Amino acid sequence: MNYIALIRKEADSDFGVDFPDFPGCVTAGTSLDEAKDMAAEALSLHIECILAAGLAVPGASSLDTVMADLHNTDAVAFMVSTPEIREKAVRVNVTFPESVLHKIDAMAKAKGTTRSGFLKDAALEIIGEGAE
Repeated sequence: MNYIALIRKEADSDFGVDFPDFPGCVTAGTSLDEAKDMAAEALSLHIECILAAGLAVPGASSLDTVMADLHNTDAVAFMVSTPEIREKAVRVNVTFPESVLHKIDAMAKAKGTTRSGFLKDAALEIIGEGAE
């Protein structure tokens, strides 16, 4: 996933970086390259903490949304990629009518996935997050 980072520089200061989608996730560097590297590390660590706390990682905001905030007009936006986010899988017990379960299994097989993968993708599509 890619998130927008904002870099700012004032006279006599380092390059500061913050993430609109992650309030409180900030870092800095003495050069542009160092700030970019520090941003990637800060974001990865921040996401690790969110997941360790059992919280959901927010989706990425659009550039238009980020730059519409008047607080961000003095910043330069750039993208920071995160490593693949692997959330902990949780086993659940659900009940379906047998005929529905057969249809789910047939569709999962046709799509080359598992029952769990199919149900996850279907749920995310309905929720509006699209399949991962």
